[in-house]
Amino acid sequence: MEANQVLKRAEVPVEQTWNLEAIFPSVEAWEKALNGIEAEIAQIVPFRNTLSQNSQQLFTCLKVTERVSREMEKIFLYANLGSAVDNSDQASQARAVQARGKYARLHATIAFIEPELIAIGFPTLKEWCQHNKDLELYKTYFEQLERKQSKVRSFEVENVLAMASEPMSTVVQTYNSLTNVDIKFGVATDEKGQTYPIEQGNFGALISHEDRSVRKTAWENYNDAFLKNKNTLAGLQIAGLQKDIFVANVRGFKNSLEASLFPNNIPEEVFHNLISVFRKHLPTWHKYWRIRKQWLGLDEFQEYDIKAPLTDQKPVVSYNQAVDWITEGMKPLGEKYVGILHNGATTDRWVDWAVNQGKRQGAFSSGVYDTSPFIMMSYNNDVFSLSTLAHELGHSIHSYYTKQTQPYIHGRYALFVAEVASNFNQAMVRDYLLRTQTDPVFQLALIEEAMSNFHRYFFIMPTLAQWELDMHQRLEQGKAMNAKVMIDRCAELFHEGYGDEVAFDHERVGITWSQFGHMYMNYYVYQYATGISGAHALAENILASQPGAVDRYLTFLSAGNSVYPLDALQAAGVDLTSSEPVEKAFNYLGSIVDRLEKVLAEK
Repeated sequence: MEANQVLKRAEVPVEQTWNLEAIFPSVEAWEKALNGIEAEIAQIVPFRNTLSQNSQQLFTCLKVTERVSREMEKIFLYANLGSAVDNSDQASQARAVQARGKYARLHATIAFIEPELIAIGFPTLKEWCQHNKDLELYKTYFEQLERKQSKVRSFEVENVLAMASEPMSTVVQTYNSLTNVDIKFGVATDEKGQTYPIEQGNFGALISHEDRSVRKTAWENYNDAFLKNKNTLAGLQIAGLQKDIFVANVRGFKNSLEASLFPNNIPEEVFHNLISVFRKHLPTWHKYWRIRKQWLGLDEFQEYDIKAPLTDQKPVVSYNQAVDWITEGMKPLGEKYVGILHNGATTDRWVDWAVNQGKRQGAFSSGVYDTSPFIMMSYNNDVFSLSTLAHELGHSIHSYYTKQTQPYIHGRYALFVAEVASNFNQAMVRDYLLRTQTDPVFQLALIEEAMSNFHRYFFIMPTLAQWELDMHQRLEQGKAMNAKVMIDRCAELFHEGYGDEVAFDHERVGITWSQFGHMYMNYYVYQYATGISGAHALAENILASQPGAVDRYLTFLSAGNSVYPLDALQAAGVDLTSSEPVEKAFNYLGSIVDRLEKVLAEK
């Protein structure tokens, strides 16, 4: 697709969309399920204040709650996927609001369960598990609850927190509507005067365009659109940060960072070690900027030159070709793995890969226990899109294996391990392509993709993690907060990362924090960097044919939340309580920079 042709959602070919009919065959079927869920939720209410009666009563309550929750999750998923691909579709937006309301109602209703479990006492719960084989399924869940019992509040407080989740979630929904629909980015213009409309779905293609004028005008107009709305965006971001702090205070955590890490049993040192190692290795990035500037022959290297193509020959990679190459790259995982992946990306229609107006920014993989995974992305027929597809398929296969292996109670996994599985796929596919696609132009494109990927996960995300920590701490300490404070601090951090190698536009770089919905997910972004570190360590083991490495990795994919994230990773072969995997990942990054320097010297 040409960069200046952005389809309306109704014009998108069906083969480029995901199969939402696999969740509900029609909107009418969804509405019927939504209308019936209230009566289902009501069936949970009589169990309140009865769980201590005996083990069978407890088991019955948990099973009824599971049945209702699984239906609610499908209702919620269908509505939110529909709104993600076209934020301008008012009917889809309305369904998403309805689903959030019902979800909050369910969580408010079941808020009595964990306080009552704690009141029963864990010695009694352990005894019940020994004598009631049905209840034995929940043994690990009870053990995890025992660890966090001091952070669980009374039914009344838990009920209020659950009901408050709906109005608190409107912050991120408002952010999505603002940035994906209401904000208009204008056009990019090439040297000949041709214009290219800027959308969230094609901005990545424009910022890597061979025409510097296109890159410059796309970057400036994109950032300026956010700057024009900086006060509204700052208000939304402050509300998101305050929500994190509010929940942390209610649950008795010392701060929002502890509140984020505690549920998954992750020491705070993991976060701080990452930031320390990142800052230590900033010279690697400074070297990369210098190499780019020199090769491109620029007097002044701008941020919009970071993804400038290093050759005028840009490989075109169709969606089907990308699927084939990803499948080949993942073959060391076995026929079952690649078969599931290939079918998901093609005939099973897991992936919504169209570029269309109103589609939200970025990419994600989503799904619930009783559905297939669903991937949203905008595929732009290049190596970067191939990499994104590999990344999201990593998430999806992780979800698939977890749900095929674990019971519902353990059928999710922590965000901390999610980014390992996704980056693992990218590492494996990149290694395969570097070995097999020997054309010099393609090799250079692969190196550019690798650096682009690391730029996002090992430069932007750690920088934003520092910013996120600073902003939380400012509010926690009662300091002043506004758009200027946010922009100035973000600019300072990026200026440090760019050093003297990148010409600096304080306002346009400083508004970067507003361009990531991840900033509304309490301390999510640092996990991209820990994830890519763990992923490369595990991929290295498999590529070296280390005995048992494949089986350990597949076991990791299947663990769900039956074990804590760090324990699952350690069993798979990587210890992220140590700084060593992050150091090794930076060493790998350094080798890619050296490889780029050598390739360019030989051209």
